[in-house]
Amino acid sequence: MEKLLLWGLYVATFYAFLPGLISRTFGFRVFKKGRVEKEIALTFDDGPDQEYTPQLLDLLARYQAKATFFVVGSHAEGQEKILQRMKDEGHIIGIHNYVHKSNWLMRPGSVKKQIDRTADIIEKATGERSTYYRPPWGIVNVFDYANLGHLQIILWSAMFGDWRIRVGAQRLKKRMMKKLKPGAVVLLHDCGMTFGADKDAPRNMLIALEAYLEEGTRRGYRFVGIGEMIKLTDAARMAHTSLWKRVLISLWLLWEKAFHFAFRLKTVGDAQDAAFHYRVTTYNGDAVELSEGVRVVKGDRIAELHFDNRKLSSIAATSKSPVATGIRMLREVEQALPLLADQLADDADAKDIKAVYGVTMIHRGADRLGFKIHELPEGLFAKSTRVYLRILIRVLTKKQITAKSSKRRDSISPRMLFMPVETIRSYATKQLSKMQEEAERISDAVERTISAAADEAAQLGTKTTAI
Repeated sequence: MEKLLLWGLYVATFYAFLPGLISRTFGFRVFKKGRVEKEIALTFDDGPDQEYTPQLLDLLARYQAKATFFVVGSHAEGQEKILQRMKDEGHIIGIHNYVHKSNWLMRPGSVKKQIDRTADIIEKATGERSTYYRPPWGIVNVFDYANLGHLQIILWSAMFGDWRIRVGAQRLKKRMMKKLKPGAVVLLHDCGMTFGADKDAPRNMLIALEAYLEEGTRRGYRFVGIGEMIKLTDAARMAHTSLWKRVLISLWLLWEKAFHFAFRLKTVGDAQDAAFHYRVTTYNGDAVELSEGVRVVKGDRIAELHFDNRKLSSIAATSKSPVATGIRMLREVEQALPLLADQLADDADAKDIKAVYGVTMIHRGADRLGFKIHELPEGLFAKSTRVYLRILIRVLTKKQITAKSSKRRDSISPRMLFMPVETIRSYATKQLSKMQEEAERISDAVERTISAAADEAAQLGTKTTAI
C-alpha cells in the first residue's frame, strides 16, 4: 500500500505539479506579463454571466477599454448575443474549458474535448475560432504542452481574490490599485457560478474596476486585448536583438528579395505585412494523394507558397521557443488564407492549378487549416532542403534548435504541405459568407433604426395634432 501511494505521488508530481510550477515560475510556453510602457491587459474568467457580463461590457465601453474574456463553454451556450457583442466591441474571446474543471483531474483526451467543444461554441457565435486558452486555476498537465500546440496559453501577473464576496469592493479596489502597472495581465471574474466562487461577487468587482479604469486612464495607460499586449511585447524583445544578429538577418532578407525577383514571386495582401508569397509553377515530385479522387502528379500546375521571412524573423526573434514560433506562424497563415484564396481567384495564371504547395519545418497543426502533410521523399532535394531550413531557423531564431530524440526530430523535420484547390477556394467562400452576414446584420440594424424613427415621428405627429 505504501509503494502504491508513493507511485501515485510520483505520477501526480510529474503529470501535474511540476508542469504547473514551471509554467507559473518561469513562464515556460505561456504568456503572463508584458514588456510595455503604457498598456495593461484586463482578462475575465468564468463567464459569460447574463447579469454581470453586459454591465461589464458597458463599463469597458465607457472607458474605451479592450479586454480578453476566457469563457466557460457551458456558460457560453445560449449566450450567442453576448459573445457576438464582445467581438463587435473589439474584445478577444478565449477558452476556459467547457466546465470549470482542473486539467490535473482530466486525461489529455478529455482536456482536448473540453477545449474543442468550447471553441466550437465561440466559432458558432462569432464566426471565429479562438487561439487563446487559459486552463482553470492556471493549472496545466505535462501533456498540455504537446497537445495544445495550436493555442497560446495565457496566465496572469495579478490576481485579487475577487471571486469571494467577503473581500468587499473597497478592499478589492486597494489590492487592484497596487497592481496598476504597465505590462500587467490582470485576472478578474465576471461570473460567480463556478465552484468556490460567490454568485454576486462580480458586483464588487465592477465597483473596484471602475475606480481602476478611472485611475489608469488618468495616468495615461491603455487597456488592451491580450493579442495587442503580446505583439507589443514581441516588438520590445525584437528591439533588444544584438547588432550582429540584426546584420545577419538583414543580409538574409536581402538575399530573399533577390530570390523573389528572380522567381517572380507574388505577394499575398499588403507587402508591408505579408504572411506569404507564391508563384504558379509545375509540380515535379512524386504523385501525392490529397483526398478521395484528388491527387497531384508530375506536370500538374500548382501554387508554390513561400512564408515571408521578414515576418518569420519578427515572430521567431520574439518567441520563447520554436513551439511558440509555430503557434504564431499558424495563426498568421490562418488569417492570410482568405486573402490568398481571393488573390488566386483573380490570378489568370492560377486558373488551372490543382493545389497549393509548400515545404516547411514548422508544420505542426497545419492539418487543422486544411493542409495535407506528407514526408519529403528521400534524395538530394530532401537533404538540401533540410540543410537550408536549419540554417534559416538558426539565423532567424534566438536559440539553436536541437533534435535529441526521434519525436523531436520529426517535429522539426521538413514536410511537404498540400491544400487542394477546392479547400483554398472554400476560404474565399467563408470570407464572402462572413461579409454577407455582416452586411445583413448592418442592414437589419438600419431597418430597425428607420422603423423606430418612423414610429417616433408618427407618435410625435399624433401628439401635435392633439395639441
